Amino acid sequence: MTLDLDRYFERIGWTEPVPPTFATVSGLLRAHMMSIPFENLDVLMGKSPSLELDALQAKLIDARRGGYCYEHATLFGAVLERLGFAIARHSARVTVDSAKHASPRTHMLLSVELPEGGFVLDPGFGSLAPMVPVPVDGSEAISRPDTRKQMTYWIDRDAGDWILKVRTPDGEVNAWVTPMTTDYPIDFVMANHFTSTHPRSLFTRNLMLRAFVDDDTVRVMNRDVTDAAGARRLADRAELQTLLSDRFGIDLDVSGLRVAAIPEWP
Repeated sequence: MTLDLDRYFERIGWTEPVPPTFATVSGLLRAHMMSIPFENLDVLMGKSPSLELDALQAKLIDARRGGYCYEHATLFGAVLERLGFAIARHSARVTVDSAKHASPRTHMLLSVELPEGGFVLDPGFGSLAPMVPVPVDGSEAISRPDTRKQMTYWIDRDAGDWILKVRTPDGEVNAWVTPMTTDYPIDFVMANHFTSTHPRSLFTRNLMLRAFVDDDTVRVMNRDVTDAAGARRLADRAELQTLLSDRFGIDLDVSGLRVAAIPEWP
């Protein structure tokens, strides 16, 4: 199926021209991330998300849903390719909470070559996702500057590894590590199957949501919700459904959602 750019631009509120420039990539990345949330709801309702372009358009654009890394990166990569940008797809090991050797390659990111150099694009990395292109040469990039959610990103090198480093208000994080070799769509079909079906996958056991709303970040990890108002806990699925509608713009019946990490929600 052919990507419908007009539908995509409407979804992210983009009305500007799209010349092949850094400003276009940077602007589209920010608009995409501000408009399309991160979520794994389908997985928790027993559905393995499709990475086919028609399915992604139906879900993320027409149904105004969100998705996780494979969905975000696949859609955003297809948009950039349609606009004539030279992109590559890469897999990475997430190292926020575990060591490299204990983390499978279950994250998808993109890179793009521009006259200014090479940049990493990572629209689907949850609440730590950089809302700006990150230079691969180690230069720093600042996301949401001059706000309390400001984060600084850079790529560090360690032998054959490329490491995304993040400086947050709470400290420094090694976000992921990758060899930056080129991967292909079929590689992510396999990784997506593991991530969405394996009982030890983080995504089959936990509810994870993120939305960027103005200068705020709304984050959900199982029953725990954090945003500018502070921290609170979801009482039940009904409260989750209200939150999805009010803060994520998602209209979805979650009565069939099952979360292993929330056994009190039968």
